[in-house]
This record gives sequence, structure tokens and C-alpha cells, in this order.
Amino acid sequence: MRIVLGCDHAGLRLKEKLAAHIENLGHSVEDMGTYTSESVDYPVYAARVARAVSGGEAERGVLVCGSGIGMCITANRFRRVRAVMAAEPFAAKMSRRHNDSNILCLGERFIGEDLAVAIVEAWIEEPFEGGRHKRRVDLIDRILEDG
Repeated sequence: MRIVLGCDHAGLRLKEKLAAHIENLGHSVEDMGTYTSESVDYPVYAARVARAVSGGEAERGVLVCGSGIGMCITANRFRRVRAVMAAEPFAAKMSRRHNDSNILCLGERFIGEDLAVAIVEAWIEEPFEGGRHKRRVDLIDRILEDG
């Protein structure tokens, strides 16, 4: 699977750890920045990742900032993006199973590295259940198209 990652300055350290771990799981990773701890605006990096997922250039994305909140809000502005914040593995699993989430947002200041790895693994490994959930995900897309 091709997974794009992005972060702001507050999520840099965790993003780098997660990128290496995701590659070790056998997935293709593209790091879309930021690359330094110098202060940057998180919407720029959230938009890069969301555009790649929305446009079909990547199957999934992972965004990391201090809280995960701003990244999630920004990413969900893009069509076909279903970004979710998860602070523990079960929420990540359910976001995949029932909502077919395609961007995971994490807060480096809220969770530790080991927990973040467990959340990412659960999210990557969990399939979308489809069925009645597919109908609901499709409804989200139709609502967005209708405004």
C-alpha cells in the first residue's frame, strides 16, 4: 500500500518514527514534510497529504501535529477524504471497519511513541467491512457533492 505522511513542527519526531515503522511493515511511504522543527503552518502539510489521498495518488495518509485536531479538520475539507483522529487502537480499527477512514491523524503531544505505533498498525491492518457501512460512506460523499 502507498501511504503518504505529513506533519508540522510539533509532529516531526513522531512522523519520522512512524515512517520507518510503516516501511518496515512493507508499505511504500512518501514523506510530504515538514522536515525541520522550525515552526510551520499545519494546514499546508495536511492539504498535501489530503490532496494525494483525494486524488488517488496514495491509498492512505498519516498526519501528525501537536494534537492531531487541526490536521484532521483540514484534511476533511477534501472530497473522498475520511480523516479520523485516534488516541487508541480500537478507535483506529473501528474507523477503518465502519467508516473506511483513509487518513489517520495523531497528536504527538497526546500519545507516546509505542501507543502511536500500535494505533498505526491497527489502522493499517483493519479492512473495511463494507455492506451497510459502504452505503453510509457513499452517503457522506453524496452529501458533500450536494453541499
